[in-house]
Amino acid sequence: MFEQVNVAIQVLPQSGTKAPYVIIDRIIQHIQQSGLRYRVCPFETVVEGSFDAIMVLIREIQEIGIQAGAQKMLTNIKIEIHASGQVSIDDKMAKYEKGGD
Repeated sequence: MFEQVNVAIQVLPQSGTKAPYVIIDRIIQHIQQSGLRYRVCPFETVVEGSFDAIMVLIREIQEIGIQAGAQKMLTNIKIEIHASGQVSIDDKMAKYEKGGD
């Protein structure tokens, strides 16, 4: 039903031995290698794809965070879906990237 959704993913890893950005960088690297469209933003990363593919990615992100040294992770997720089954990062960002109104 949801051919394309947008999901904003914010990962807040906690580790007594690793800096948070070392873990976050590894997670972003995995998102880059996923084949899904994405945009890294200052506080979260937005991923575009099928609902099922993104849910698999979210599970992988949890595993990678722990493997990268997090003892604990808080992950905030925002999901945008449309009844049409289509939603796009470009639709939301075009007006700002082209210096629009």
